[in-house]
Amino acid sequence: MRKFSRDAAFPRTAGSGRGLQPAPALDLPRRRGAAAGILTAPRWALLLAGLALATSACGSSTSKTVTTPPPPKHTATPPPVPDRKLASAGDTAVVRGWADALRHGRLERAVRYFAIPSVVSNGTSPIKLTSRDDVRFFNRTLPCGAKVLRVEDTGAYVVARLRLTERPGPGRCGAGVGGQASTAFLIRRHHIVQWRRVVEPAPDATPAGPQTDA
Repeated sequence: MRKFSRDAAFPRTAGSGRGLQPAPALDLPRRRGAAAGILTAPRWALLLAGLALATSACGSSTSKTVTTPPPPKHTATPPPVPDRKLASAGDTAVVRGWADALRHGRLERAVRYFAIPSVVSNGTSPIKLTSRDDVRFFNRTLPCGAKVLRVEDTGAYVVARLRLTERPGPGRCGAGVGGQASTAFLIRRHHIVQWRRVVEPAPDATPAGPQTDA
């Protein structure tokens, strides 16, 4: 984890996030049984096969077509959808308080919701903020304000679903206004210890777990 730098480039794109990369295809070895069966078939079996073809070519009227019945259809059962648990009132108050302060241009109030040190990741690798000035700079560079739609507890983190807005201060949200984004928060003692942009709030989509060095 690198330390915060004023020259670090924070992405200005609203709702940015990293997608999962598809796993490489497995190169499965070919089965040898089918090929070996063809090469080692007894000669009499081949002769009988040839005789059967010759008989069918004569136009026998007593031959019957045997149809193999299709396998029974099984109705796929969708996997159960995990229940989403609402975050505690205390954690929700911290998230709403920070978002409301930033949306209304109250930068110093928004800064006070962060712990020192804290870790942030807005579509970047985690960056450690070690001073109040670092936290202030991070909040000031966020181009959009946000209105909290819901806050859910995923286990390690609480994840807030946000609707993006314009806000007073430098930068413009622009085309991002009205869009939605999700941010994972790790909150301790009523302060934000980690702030991480995520794709969609779900237990298996949030960061792997809190880091203890923040």
